[in-house]
Amino acid sequence: MEALVLEKAKELNLRNIEIPETLGPHDVRIKLHTVGVCGSDVHYYETGRIGPFVVEAPMVLGHEAAGTIIEVGGEVQHLKVGDRVCMEPGIPDPNGKATRLGMYNLDPAVRFWATPPIHGVLRPTVVHPEAFTFKLPDNVSFAEGALVEPLAVGMHSATKARIKPGDIAIVMGAGPIGMVTILSALAGGCGQVIVTDVDQPKLDLAATLGPVTPVNVSKESLVDVVNTMTDGWGADIVFEASGNPRAAASVFDPLAPGGCVIYIGMPNDPIAYDVVAAQIKEARVEHIFRYAHVYPKALSLMGGGRLDVKPLITDKFDFAHSVEAFEFASHMPPTSVKVQIELPQ
Repeated sequence: MEALVLEKAKELNLRNIEIPETLGPHDVRIKLHTVGVCGSDVHYYETGRIGPFVVEAPMVLGHEAAGTIIEVGGEVQHLKVGDRVCMEPGIPDPNGKATRLGMYNLDPAVRFWATPPIHGVLRPTVVHPEAFTFKLPDNVSFAEGALVEPLAVGMHSATKARIKPGDIAIVMGAGPIGMVTILSALAGGCGQVIVTDVDQPKLDLAATLGPVTPVNVSKESLVDVVNTMTDGWGADIVFEASGNPRAAASVFDPLAPGGCVIYIGMPNDPIAYDVVAAQIKEARVEHIFRYAHVYPKALSLMGGGRLDVKPLITDKFDFAHSVEAFEFASHMPPTSVKVQIELPQ
């Protein structure tokens, strides 16, 4: 089949590649419609590796996806041919300890699309387990369905934060993950979200997502803004979604006593972590790695009109221009949030 293949760092080709896939009794075969370009896809394209995961052989990219079921296995119970679906890209070991404990996102043996050596889904079809394939509500488009994957990160973060109705949250970073974290925090019950960044166009877009206060940290002090809004008490939750080392090291400054910090972004290097600053506020600190048990809740919120990801879909390319899509995503203007590729139908 024709696919977008990462040969090695900086070398992408749209070419034929053989990917043998047998339809098992609990599997479905999906015709891909829309695939998002994730920051990790771009990172593999630019450097050929993320941490210990190294591209050592040609690999198909793409893991944020939605499409239509065209074939079902003999024991599939809840899906049928013609269903519009989105898919969790990670398949854990069902017998692994992490999976049995309900933490399948932490399974060391997980097979995750577009993570070496597993092929991604920038290709016409894929076979996937029914258990990790989810029907889209009628009012949710393929493009929105392809955004459920990054949205799941924000939803998982909001769940770990244990939001209480009316909480004030900070989201550091207005990139794609920061944006979906804003939406998730608001859907989870936050009364106000403060978002930080240095790119004003991204902050302007974030401000349209609900009760959101943008703070351009190149021009104003986050702590001053938070103190003004909270009478000096601080924010209940800080979501660090930028991966910026300076931002990640400053999370306790605007935090309220007894507040919670959620680390989502992944800095390239170790950060300065102020233990005393965390201790004197008895801060609860959580870390996020992907997500678990989130897709049905995300789709419920989207289908019910409680969560709208459409403003985040800023750029679309057709499959024939997939290489150009990655070149664009590697140097996105500040007005862009999410690049998606649409496959021929």
